[in-house]
Formats: sequence, C-alpha cells, structure tokens
Amino acid sequence: MYQTTFYGEPEGTGFEVLDKRFSKLLIGHARVERLWTGARWAEGPAWFAAGRYLVFSDIPNNRMMRFDECDGNMAVFRHPSNNSNGNTTDREGRLVSCEHKTRRVTRTEHDGSITVLADTYKAKRFNSPNDVVVKSDGSIWFTDPTYGIDADYEGGRAESEIGASNLYRIDPSGEVTIVADDFVKPNGLAFSRDEQTLYVADTGMTHVENGPKHIRSFAVKPDGKSLGASKLFADCNAGLFDGFRVDCDGRIWTSAGDGVHCFLPNGELIGKIRIPELVANVCFGGAQRNRLFICGCTSLYSAYLAING
Repeated sequence: MYQTTFYGEPEGTGFEVLDKRFSKLLIGHARVERLWTGARWAEGPAWFAAGRYLVFSDIPNNRMMRFDECDGNMAVFRHPSNNSNGNTTDREGRLVSCEHKTRRVTRTEHDGSITVLADTYKAKRFNSPNDVVVKSDGSIWFTDPTYGIDADYEGGRAESEIGASNLYRIDPSGEVTIVADDFVKPNGLAFSRDEQTLYVADTGMTHVENGPKHIRSFAVKPDGKSLGASKLFADCNAGLFDGFRVDCDGRIWTSAGDGVHCFLPNGELIGKIRIPELVANVCFGGAQRNRLFICGCTSLYSAYLAING
C-alpha cells in the first residue's frame, strides 16, 4: 500500500499519505502548527471571514475562545458560555451555538444579544445540543446526544426528558421537527456542497459496547426538509469520528482519535493529519479558506492545504 509520512513540529504532528491523491492536497513546505494550548476540551470551531477570526468552545472551562488570525492573539470570547459545544455561522454571518448547560440552540445577533432558537421539542427539553449546521434555505440542523447531561463536567447531570438522541431541524419559521431518530449518539454533521447529501457521525460506542463509530450519509429529499435512506459512509479506524467539514471538491475532513482523516466522496480514506492528542472538530478558514483549523483536546492547531473549504 502506498504510504508516506511527513512529520512536523510539534513532535507527533505531520501528514500521512495513504494514497498519492492525498499528496496533491498538501503544500510541500507547509507544516502543522500548534497555535495555542490551554483548553480542557476544545470543540466547535467557526470561522468569521469579515473579521478574520475563529471562535471555538472550551466546554469544561465554560468559555468560548477567539483566535485572531491577523496578529495571532488568543482571547476569551465569552465566559460563561453555558458549556457551549458546536458552533457555526448562518447566512448573515451570525454565530449559532449549541449549549450544553441550558440545553438549547442560540444565535448571537450582530449587536451581541442572544436569541434562543430552540430549547424544547413538544414541551420536553433537549438533552444537550451538540453540533449544528445551517442550510442555504436558512434552516438549522443539529444533533442532540446526552453528553452534556451525562455528568457535570460538560454541562449539568440530568435525566433525558425526550428519552432518545435525535437529529433535528429548525425551520426558518421556528418549527422544530425530528428528521432522523435511529441514532445511538448523533454527533458531527455537514451537508455536501450541493446539499443533496447530509453526513452525520454516530459516536454511540461511548455508551454501547461495540456501538457505532461511523459516519452515515443521508439522501436529502427533494423538499429539502426531510431525509431518505442512509448508508454507511466510513467507519473509524482510530477512536471516534466527531466533528468534520466538507471541502469544495466533496472530500470529508473529519476528526478522529489520532488526528484528522481525509476521505474521498466515495468513502475511501486517502490520508491523515497526525495530531498528538484526540481531535474533536475542524473548520476551514483563512482569507482563502485554505487553512484547516483543528481543535485538539487541549490545543488549537492549523495546517495550510492546497485545497479550499
């Protein structure tokens, strides 16, 4: 099998080429950079192009951090953050966040005020919204496993009122619907570029012996509001998949136990970005969207690539 590894600094980082097609995505002299360390569980990176900064969550420390690409400064963006987890931006450049502590999905308006988008389904509180994506029609799709209510570390210990871990859709009208209910622990999610496919990770292995540790792909129905049949996209060979992003050519860049894995649209693993700690999530950013920001367990990393997100 074709395999080449390029190591960088800090020790343990680097690019592992499993297929020569991965080499074409790399810049020969670019290396993985550790930008900052000091988190307990870094998650949910979201890029704000107008300000050239990245916002991400440090869940157990109950804060959001802000990395300024212009000067490399790291600062606290919000504290307390209600143990926020996944973040994204909507079509108007506003921050959309999943909050464990308050068990809700919120939007931060341009003036800094916070709007609650959803906190219940049929009068029952969500478990702990985990990751979120905004579709081009303005709808918001999010996963709701129990990680934020399993213990007090990443939220607040509580019983599930809904009794299941589902995938939800918030319509622009505000209506909340379940779009898939056959997960053990739904986690990261992303649409294909044409929005004909929705990818969702299931990290059920954390709660069920021999449980799922994979990404599934769902066909989006013509109404754009519901999902058809799903199929297995990829199974994780190192820990668990968590958060991920899709690049302009349809490849999936996903977090895993040993770094970031890169898959072709057909589910073929072609390479890895090695990180010396668990990786929770990733996000494309930078002026050209060719910089992959990587949330390790305790640190923020980045790598410039020869492709765009």
